[in-house]
Amino acid sequence: MTPFWVYFAARPLLWIVLTLVVFIFARWLHKRLGGLSVFHPVLISILVLVALLSLTGTDYDTYFEGAQFIHFLLGPATVALAVPLCDYFDRLRQIWLPVLVASLCGVITAIISASGIAWLLGAGDKTILTLAPKSVTSPIAIGIVEKIGGYPSMAAGLVLMTGILGCVLAPFVFRLFRIEDDVARGFALGMSAHGIGTAYAFGISAAAGAFGGLAMGIAGLLTSFLLPLLVSLFGF
Repeated sequence: MTPFWVYFAARPLLWIVLTLVVFIFARWLHKRLGGLSVFHPVLISILVLVALLSLTGTDYDTYFEGAQFIHFLLGPATVALAVPLCDYFDRLRQIWLPVLVASLCGVITAIISASGIAWLLGAGDKTILTLAPKSVTSPIAIGIVEKIGGYPSMAAGLVLMTGILGCVLAPFVFRLFRIEDDVARGFALGMSAHGIGTAYAFGISAAAGAFGGLAMGIAGLLTSFLLPLLVSLFGF
């Protein structure tokens, strides 16, 4: 590795620029390949960036010095997802009860299914606790895991994997069960695949994206309250 690269790689500006360039390339590739879900831009970006970091011998801390500026925008971007919902407030008033019931069922199913499968496969208590909030957005999941005694760094990775898998599998599930309503599609994506799913839902329609953001917010709220109670109930 040349002295020039060692110096340049340590500059924060390099990695924020590369992250943006890689993501733009991934979106272009995704469109060129017909929008196939298996080539989701987030997945492609992760693979390319991991390869770049490995090839250049750059550690994560150095990379994050630049990427933290993008990371900072995660919070405001999550809050801003509530804005599109204002255009569909009348629709929400009509279906508030199904939304509430679906949210409760979705959160409980996500927690029990992930934890139950991990327990059946012989996972340790901390791993089970880390898996439990995998379907909520990263900041909330990490906060929950820190509180209940799991592995926060693992939780971040699991949340990311959940979002990508949700986007990859969603089109097949929608076709299998003939789900054509954009509100139902968006809500399902937000509930099961958090922010990544919500971003994918906006590619379907504005209504899908708005209800995806709603589902993501409700899932985070309910999981924050219910999961610690379930942990106490089952004695972890």
